[in-house]
Amino acid sequence: MVSTHLFLMAAMVTQPQGIEEHSQETLYNGIGLSSPWPPRDNKLSLKPMPVPYLSEPPDVIPIDVGRQLFVDDFLIETTDLARTYYSAQLHPESPVLQPDQPWESEGKTPTAMVFSDGVWFDPKEKLFKMWYMGGYCVATCYTTSQDGIHWEKPSLDVVKGTNIVERTPRDSATVWMDLEEENPYRRYKLFMYTRDDHSGRLSIYFSKDGIHWSDPVARSGPCGDRSTVFRNPFRDKWVYSIREYFGGGLGRVRRYWEDGDVPKAAQWEKGEPPEWVGADGLDAKRVDLNVQPELYNLDAVAYESLMVGLFSIWRGQPEDRAKPNEVLIGFSRDGFHWDRPYRCPFVPVSERHGDWNWANVQSAGGGCLIVGNELWFYVSGRAGEPGSKSSGVSSTGLAVLRRDGFASMDSYGPRGSLTTRKVCFSGKRLFVNADAQGGELAVEILNGKGDTMAPFSAKKCILVRKNSTLQQIQWKGGEDLSSLAGQAVRFRFHLKNARLFSFWVSQNASGKSGGYVAAGGPGFKGVRDE
Repeated sequence: MVSTHLFLMAAMVTQPQGIEEHSQETLYNGIGLSSPWPPRDNKLSLKPMPVPYLSEPPDVIPIDVGRQLFVDDFLIETTDLARTYYSAQLHPESPVLQPDQPWESEGKTPTAMVFSDGVWFDPKEKLFKMWYMGGYCVATCYTTSQDGIHWEKPSLDVVKGTNIVERTPRDSATVWMDLEEENPYRRYKLFMYTRDDHSGRLSIYFSKDGIHWSDPVARSGPCGDRSTVFRNPFRDKWVYSIREYFGGGLGRVRRYWEDGDVPKAAQWEKGEPPEWVGADGLDAKRVDLNVQPELYNLDAVAYESLMVGLFSIWRGQPEDRAKPNEVLIGFSRDGFHWDRPYRCPFVPVSERHGDWNWANVQSAGGGCLIVGNELWFYVSGRAGEPGSKSSGVSSTGLAVLRRDGFASMDSYGPRGSLTTRKVCFSGKRLFVNADAQGGELAVEILNGKGDTMAPFSAKKCILVRKNSTLQQIQWKGGEDLSSLAGQAVRFRFHLKNARLFSFWVSQNASGKSGGYVAAGGPGFKGVRDE
């Protein structure tokens, strides 16, 4: 259900650019990528996307990178527990950012919304930072916050007396705060959709401070108007999520393009990027519209040991309402194939006219932040105008989820258990994210033959009986797993009236997972939980 560390990457030959020929690349989680990569034979249809690593998982799964999430069956050998998926809940302060400045009312409608743009936590300045569309398709603005809820719009010198940082007229954009960038003048990267006389493309800008941006350093190949970009740090790749329109009832879909270098990665010819993903037959139609849903946008980010995808799903266009798009969730362990087991809205559109999010809910670049025991997802919403397709006032809200809380494995009443596939690790201490308040959880460790390994038996395990996102597992007579490092073992979790969200083996008693922390958060110094 989750992943691990950057192992080895085979030598690659780019042919053509964005598609790699190699013998076999093995990922941090033991998954082997096919050659060439990305797959060229992926053909879109209304059937759900096949996910090869779920049907043929590795014999032994390394788990050295990140918390291991139970969002799919990748890590599970046997279980009689029930899985529950969860949606994020709107913070009561939503919307947390509204158009209240004169320049934010330029264009068709007053606008202060992420589309995708970016929301990040800067560990050096200890600030939440947001880039957003200011004025409808007019400019890119910048705002900061101490707590992620109350935002200040600074007076800057780019457009004197405003918080505008890029005046170029725009549609969709992505801002990425790249803490692994060695060149300080490229620390912030802006990918902005603009049109010229021939077609729409992404213009790429760099910045040292996220405020003063370079002239465009590159223009991408042709793409649709909601194309976005994200980084896959597991493979050290920039991925272009390219919007295109297909026939056969698919409508808006995505093509895929990747490379390790930002300007280089942007170069492709029309139709060259491989087909990637779209909405499918499992995406529910709105009863009032009865229209096949389409994939309006796909943002993604590395969280712990996998990629979390935020799928903005279009469900039709009413005559008297702006698009009722909403955000759904997906997961990938190889960065290309998406498993979407939960088809309920992760962040829904409101069905009550007058609400700030009555229309067109969209995700933010960076995906989510880790704030204490929660994941924070910033989303845009549009209030609309009665009897019109107009967006109306467009603002930014906040949706909240328990940390690792996409899915849990549950036992209510009678005891249940879950046994993992064979895994290997180099850490020392086992941790879980679990809710055992009013119940209990115990763990035993089995060798490759299925025998309990002393002293790590269920009988000697000190029972977990509380609700916490970070709990160390201990046994009477032992808690240090160093003697098991490098061996193929199985963990068996025993639950009674409890929910299990994730597990991981840490190098120390602090419980640091070594996984990726999405857009960061207070307490994290870099891109990983170290």
